[in-house]
Amino acid sequence: MLSNSTTCTPLGVLAEVVKALEQVNSQGFWKKQNQDNGLLKNSLPELELQIVMIFCMSHSFHFLFKRLGIPKLSSDILTGLVLGFVLIDKHGNPRDETLFTPTGQQILATLSMFGYALFLFTIGVKMNIGLVTKSGTKTVTIGVATLFVPFLCGLITKEFIAQHLTLPDKNKLSFVFVTQCLVPFPVISNLISDLNLLNSEIGRLSMSSAMVSDTISFFLTASFLMIRVSMDSLRKAIIDTSATMAFILVSAFVIRPLMFFIIRKTPEGRPVKDIYVYTIIALALLSCLISDLLDQQIFMGPYVLGLLAIPDGPPLGSAIVAKLDCFVTGVFVPLFVSTSVLRVDLRKFVFDNLMTTNIILVMVTNIAKFVACYIACFIYDMPRLDSWVLSFIMTTQGTVQIGLYTSFRDTDSISESVYNLLVISILCLAIIVPLSVKFLYDPSRKYAGYQKRNIMHLKPDSEFRVLVCIHRPDDIPAMINLLDASCPTKEAPIGVYVLHLIELIGRASPIFISHQVQKKALSQVSYSHNVILSFKLFENSNWDAVQVNVFTAVSPRKLMYEDICIMALDKLTSLMILPFHRKWSPDGHVELDDGMLRALNNSVLERAPCSVGILVTRSNSGRAGPLLSSQDTYRYSVAMVFLGGKDDREALTYAKRMAMGSSVRLHVIHLIGPEEEEVDEDKKWDIILDAELLKDFKYRNLNSAQYIDYVQEVVNDGTEMASVVRGLVDEFDLVITGRCHSRGSRQISGLDIGWTEFPELGIIGDLLASMDIHGKASVLVIQQQEIETD
Repeated sequence: MLSNSTTCTPLGVLAEVVKALEQVNSQGFWKKQNQDNGLLKNSLPELELQIVMIFCMSHSFHFLFKRLGIPKLSSDILTGLVLGFVLIDKHGNPRDETLFTPTGQQILATLSMFGYALFLFTIGVKMNIGLVTKSGTKTVTIGVATLFVPFLCGLITKEFIAQHLTLPDKNKLSFVFVTQCLVPFPVISNLISDLNLLNSEIGRLSMSSAMVSDTISFFLTASFLMIRVSMDSLRKAIIDTSATMAFILVSAFVIRPLMFFIIRKTPEGRPVKDIYVYTIIALALLSCLISDLLDQQIFMGPYVLGLLAIPDGPPLGSAIVAKLDCFVTGVFVPLFVSTSVLRVDLRKFVFDNLMTTNIILVMVTNIAKFVACYIACFIYDMPRLDSWVLSFIMTTQGTVQIGLYTSFRDTDSISESVYNLLVISILCLAIIVPLSVKFLYDPSRKYAGYQKRNIMHLKPDSEFRVLVCIHRPDDIPAMINLLDASCPTKEAPIGVYVLHLIELIGRASPIFISHQVQKKALSQVSYSHNVILSFKLFENSNWDAVQVNVFTAVSPRKLMYEDICIMALDKLTSLMILPFHRKWSPDGHVELDDGMLRALNNSVLERAPCSVGILVTRSNSGRAGPLLSSQDTYRYSVAMVFLGGKDDREALTYAKRMAMGSSVRLHVIHLIGPEEEEVDEDKKWDIILDAELLKDFKYRNLNSAQYIDYVQEVVNDGTEMASVVRGLVDEFDLVITGRCHSRGSRQISGLDIGWTEFPELGIIGDLLASMDIHGKASVLVIQQQEIETD
């Protein structure tokens, strides 16, 4: 506090400010030890200790609960409850004034509130308000039902109780059931992200419905606050309402065009200048002050600004989120939740008529919300299990409700005991809902096939459907070369579904674009522009033999397997081709090793509803160019390494298809082991199937087929097999092999799959992709459909 005598001049003011700053920092533990005030009398050490204490306790709880699938919000709430019980006595005063001084509590609360405002700003930036206008009837029905049905039930219950019981502060009951009816988009978005359901149909539907409900409830909440203001002063309510509408219009029609101007000034592929990003963040902080001046909650301004003014996604939205998201969600939000819950005192629960009424209102509104969502799902013929899951998700509560309850408690709109009850109800739902969803919903079950989807069971001369995944521009020529070598003809056409996968940055909702539906995609700025043009050129070069459909999926890296598997399931593909995670330079050295892409490939291999091929591309493997332009002078040479087993049979079937064309020369190398006296029953069946498939190649070889060679080589162990395989890298453009081979094969004895560098490639694929080999041959490793049919 500045003194009255010394602040009459600017120098006096400056002196007081300097003195206050000196009291923020500590002069050291030992120097302070000899004085009356200790180390924690300075606000900065006190704040640092409080943050560290909350951070460590919250992550300790989360370390225990995450194995059960409980999101971190529950750990943050429990941290606040424990600290409140330990550090604050039953009278609401700190037990230790040196740790939680009144000034320190104010600083901590201010910092957490500041972080919460930035959190809602980033959520607003990630949201795409335009999706609300494009929502289907199912989404709108669920969103409206989960908002208005519990509101009406809560209102009826409140009026009924008010008529039959004498209660103090009956008007305050409205705050309870109104806030319980809300379905905030940030809460649903965080829950879906924590449960890894962003790319699932349930996740998309719940987020779309929450966006519809949140948009409606935002305007209802703002109107509700204006009604409260009008009870005190009608003139002030009119002024505030007019100013709020002006702020919304300025955000949408003045600031948003300026944001697009910034995007246009940013060269394509280049990041937005930091000066623009920092200016927008400063504008978000200024909007907090504007909200306070308009008698709205201070979070309204940043949320509206991010929602209406800032375009989501790259380059601007992702740049803002990249600057804020990590620190805001990792530090500020847990700090806000824990400090808000610090006020809860479980010793002050009094089960009187008022508390019983509030408990009834909480239960009625949440049950009504659950039932309303379930009935809306039932109307649209959703599966019963999915309807239960969606109803649980839409009933959850989280950070936004905590912010609302804290604001109402500060303005005495709800009592302290009611505040305690509402926070406990959030904790209960934050634990029950994720556990229920994990118990009821298994995302992988939708990948289970009901028919054989592989190359071996494909009918002759039928369309061969292939899903091609693209991550980087250098994936395009390698994939096109492989497809061109797959012998597309009018009699046996190839249906190519190209999925361009882009990491989700700066958006809350995944995006899936069909470029056959969006005909304007080529004329607009598109991240898939080169992909579309390249594959359309390939389609035009193989007229009536190839049909290409291009899609773009924008989603988190760890959930991209959902898009890939769902696409393969919907399009009934027989094979999906994934690019290998490692990229080689022209001189044979590794220049890129993407661990996230490797994890994605492993996730697809575990869940794929059809056969999977991983393409390992060497830098100079594309010398076959477009095959059709060099058929007279060069033939694409392919080697098929066959040991036996279902994956090898699948790979051999694909190689057989490639050999149907005159531009490919196929060399089948059948590696056999020494004769064994005893063979188990499983291996006998494998040998029979292998021999049946190899008959055609042996027959072709005996009749001097022009472009197919078949040889048998006896190898005694894995060492001899490795020597044969390593000799192929300089003789062929492509080597095809299966991922797994017959169990107990002598050909691979001594080579344990557990010791390979890349188990996803199998033993032979791992040998060919080794850094020790510097050849021109690419490698295609094929795994036959793994998921058993019902």
